[in-house]
Amino acid sequence: MVSVIFKPTPDNPGDHLPEQPIYLISSTGTGWRLTIHSHVWRPPTDVYETEEAVIVRVEIAGMEKESFAINIDQNTLSIHGTRPDTQERRAYYQMEIRHGEFYTDVELPTSVDLEKVTAEYHDGLLKMILPKTLPKHIKIATD
Repeated sequence: MVSVIFKPTPDNPGDHLPEQPIYLISSTGTGWRLTIHSHVWRPPTDVYETEEAVIVRVEIAGMEKESFAINIDQNTLSIHGTRPDTQERRAYYQMEIRHGEFYTDVELPTSVDLEKVTAEYHDGLLKMILPKTLPKHIKIATD
């Protein structure tokens, strides 16, 4: 059995079916499988905090460090890039490694010192260290 689920839009609130399906759900006999049909994908991402910094690790092998675009806007870290695919002809028996354009947003749990942020790419992991800003102590003036 195969079911197609469509994403409602302002032009089509779900009263009738649009031309392009967004998700395809199919029964595999042992359970259900969800396939998302999108060209942009999200790599596995870890975010954790130490006393000094917020650490973000993105698992994205097969890239060059110049291929990443990393931006911070207010408390959101955005990572964007494109993982290339080989041009050889092939027939897949199994395909799980994503390629093409990827994008991930990370909501930062605290404010960070933008001047001290570092990023490194090694062994397929992009690692960013975002040092926390120190609290400012305000001294009360006396007359």
